[in-house]
Amino acid sequence: MAASKSRLHKHPHIDPRPIDRATTITQLVDETFLAYNAARLREACHIFTKKMLEDDVTVGVSLTGAMTPAGVGIAAIIPLIEHGFIDWMVSTGANLYHDTHFAIGLHMHRGNPFADDVELRKDEIVRIYDIFFDYNVLLETDSFYREVMKAPEFQRTMGTAEFHYRMGAYVLERERLLGSKRRSVLAAAYEYGVPIYTSSPGDSSIGLNGNKLAFDVSADVNETAALVLAAKDGTGKSAVLMIGGGSPKNFVLQTEPQIQEVLGISEKGHDYFVQITDARQDTGGLSGATPGEAVSWGKVDPDMLQQTVVCYLDSTIGLPILTAYAIANHSARPHKRLYDRRAEMMASLRKRYRRFFRDQDVSE
Repeated sequence: MAASKSRLHKHPHIDPRPIDRATTITQLVDETFLAYNAARLREACHIFTKKMLEDDVTVGVSLTGAMTPAGVGIAAIIPLIEHGFIDWMVSTGANLYHDTHFAIGLHMHRGNPFADDVELRKDEIVRIYDIFFDYNVLLETDSFYREVMKAPEFQRTMGTAEFHYRMGAYVLERERLLGSKRRSVLAAAYEYGVPIYTSSPGDSSIGLNGNKLAFDVSADVNETAALVLAAKDGTGKSAVLMIGGGSPKNFVLQTEPQIQEVLGISEKGHDYFVQITDARQDTGGLSGATPGEAVSWGKVDPDMLQQTVVCYLDSTIGLPILTAYAIANHSARPHKRLYDRRAEMMASLRKRYRRFFRDQDVSE
């Protein structure tokens, strides 16, 4: 009994400060998020702000779910990019497509999840749960992409990071012409040199509007692996913040098996793993797979497992809170501008790959 009581002394009491009108986001997270998934979100805020945002850490973010139509791109992702808190991203194409609506002067509306969808269809209103928008929003966004993608620079094969960077320049120019404030993740990523990849480029309206453009998925696989390898050169670290799950989650994590298993380069896995998801692990899907399971694949460094956390809650709640906490508690970081360094990092990856096979030949 005495031993168990002594163990209890290592754990703080649950004794929250009552919330009042002066309560700050930091006080809310640190002093009232004390149990269940609130406590996991507090851990995520601490790992992200105190560990992942160190200067020697490269932060990759995956984004799934209809986050940009809900305004989360404007409210959270763009501020994170502007503060240097996101160094590279993997997103669904749909998030980037819907992100564009805001930049080109189109609107999303707060709606009703219990509306009659047959009547909405008659009125040419499209619904994403409780978000409404005019069907013409799709037509006008499609038209924007078709016109831009007629430009000579898009009439060839390229990786999705290059495509999004080039498209971001046009989106940013449209924002400026309309005189709007920062509205687009694509535009912000272009301005700050943040490469954005799409793991399934054909699975969105962007992929439906191509001309002679073809996406080089192999280039994306190798570039993202090169980003992570460069991040971990010397004393550097690699961190992943995953919003939702799906293919983008796997794409940021598979960089380590690509380095270790396919390219044969000695590595131990990502150093930090934070995920906000509503997916369960017992269904066997990747979306709900835990950091421990990721260790078994070589995706996460087993020595860093204590620096991982999964928050089981709605991303539209968790990500804005994490963003507000990070901005309140960490100064802006210099932008790494990884897009500008892609060729340099790929050259380093090739060099390490060739060295591995040269050493293999010598040992045999």
